[in-house]
Amino acid sequence: MDGVSPWPLRAQPGAVMPPRYTYWTILIDKGPTAFRARRKEELLPTLTQLRRTNADVELKWFARGRLWDSPEQERFAARLPKPKRPADWRPGGAHKDPRQRFEARPRRADRRAAGRRARGPAKGPKKPR
Repeated sequence: MDGVSPWPLRAQPGAVMPPRYTYWTILIDKGPTAFRARRKEELLPTLTQLRRTNADVELKWFARGRLWDSPEQERFAARLPKPKRPADWRPGGAHKDPRQRFEARPRRADRRAAGRRARGPAKGPKKPR
């Protein structure tokens, strides 16, 4: 390379072309393939040929990291309000504060004393040794 970045590309003066994150794709047996296109019509001949040899072939719209049946379905879902997460929600399912494992534990002597305090006062006189 000559050190010049190809991004941002310009289609016309003042218009910036974003990277392609939305496209039509063909799925075979619910799995992704390399068949992708911006317009649905570009994939229809390939889809027809694949349906001759595979029983489970679908044409789906990919956008926002998910597969949709159509661009309209994706746009409709974008307008829906997103559910609010509770304040104690954490990713990963444990729902525990990840910093809690780094909090200092009481020293051994302090733990013994805490255990004695929890049991209450000693009963009876001490035995002579």
